[in-house]
Amino acid sequence: MNPAQSRLLHAVRAALGDKVVIDDPAAIEPWLHDWRGRYHGRTAAILAPDSTAAVATIVRLAAEHRVPLVPQGGNTSMVGGATPPADGSALILSLRRLNHIRQVDPAANLAIVEAGVILADLHDAALAAGRRFPLTLGARGSATLGGLASTNAGGTQVLRFGTMRSLVAGVEAVLPDGQIHDGLTALKKDNRGYDLDHLLVGAEGTLGVITALAVRLVPAIAARAVAWVGLASPHAALALLRQLEAATQAVESFELLPAESLAAVLRHIPATRAPLAGLHPWHVLIEAVTTDPAAEPPAQVLERLLAPALAADLAADAVIAASEAQAEAFWRIRDSLSESERALGPAAQHDISVPVARMPDFMLDAAAACDARFPGTHASGFGHLGDGNVHFHVRAPAGMDPAHWYGDLAPVVTAFVHDLVTAAGGSISAEHGIGQMKLAELQRLAGPARMAALRAIKSGLDPHNLLNPGKLVALARAPATP
Repeated sequence: MNPAQSRLLHAVRAALGDKVVIDDPAAIEPWLHDWRGRYHGRTAAILAPDSTAAVATIVRLAAEHRVPLVPQGGNTSMVGGATPPADGSALILSLRRLNHIRQVDPAANLAIVEAGVILADLHDAALAAGRRFPLTLGARGSATLGGLASTNAGGTQVLRFGTMRSLVAGVEAVLPDGQIHDGLTALKKDNRGYDLDHLLVGAEGTLGVITALAVRLVPAIAARAVAWVGLASPHAALALLRQLEAATQAVESFELLPAESLAAVLRHIPATRAPLAGLHPWHVLIEAVTTDPAAEPPAQVLERLLAPALAADLAADAVIAASEAQAEAFWRIRDSLSESERALGPAAQHDISVPVARMPDFMLDAAAACDARFPGTHASGFGHLGDGNVHFHVRAPAGMDPAHWYGDLAPVVTAFVHDLVTAAGGSISAEHGIGQMKLAELQRLAGPARMAALRAIKSGLDPHNLLNPGKLVALARAPATP
């Protein structure tokens, strides 16, 4: 612990009490590394306030003492975005005690939630009020709303409802100097200049600490149907998606995965089974819903629309879940893809996006290009076909030392993949953010205008680079006070 940190902790204890400061190494250790185990940091303490006012006090004191803070929620970042630096220069600012759902307003289709609220808890609260929050992902049992907003998370329902930015109606946040920005009124019209709320969404905690959100709700589902379809190629999958989109607005999710990803789940995730009897090169998981009990049942919609696709050989086989348990079993396969991929061994993992029309070609051509360029590796991808988001993984050759792979070879592979993405008119980050994993690549590939604007915004709001330094935008950090 350096002298500035010691002085800050003394000041925080004096202002907020001992409970706010966690300095037991055993209690700190689980929060020092990312979900994938790729990034490991050090910190002298975790600061755990339980209110927006307490967050403001901490941020103000940290600014006075020039001590960097790393905001952290559920710590489910895929890019090391919530991991403190390895040199121990920053303290973790945990938002997990800000876990109250302040209001659920079904009439206005809004909820006011604090940053530490777990996504699954919001799902339950909205459902109890006859509404739902239409964003979900595999980490819903641990991911927090503040983190989801800070990274502009996507998930499996972007096809219909957009990313987290589309679902945020207002933001409460503590700015780098300790002032509180209150934007929770969720105004439909507000023309007072720059949109600070949406500037903070996707900023990865580098411009302010989100403490609460007003989020949009939609009517609860009256009925849903989940189908699993086997087909020959990503091109067939896109053609099927376009047919469904032209015929109905009921489809909310359309997830594409290759046979090898399904096989990995069946091999490594207990109690999973193949939805179809035969073998197929590619698969799609489709969910259709209705909020109107009097409307055509979604299962009937899917049956009606999939029948001609099967007759025309656009799809090879399909099954519609016969029960909620079977529907959840289908979704468990999709939600377990990342876990099963991790079980296969070291890999360079890429969360990228390309124009939807180019996604089928990209998935096939990029995989072939990687396999040819890096002998012994194996590339494949799965993702959200409707929004062009590909989770593209290049696995290390069998038996390769993970340290050698991640330290020496994976960066070369990643640069090659990102060059392919850029050539296809895509983005090197679709829904996971930049964090520290993609920091250098963003600087390498983003245009000078974008980087100049990002640095100017960061410098303007956080001139001492104290909020989540080393993430998203690389700036020099001001020295601590002597």
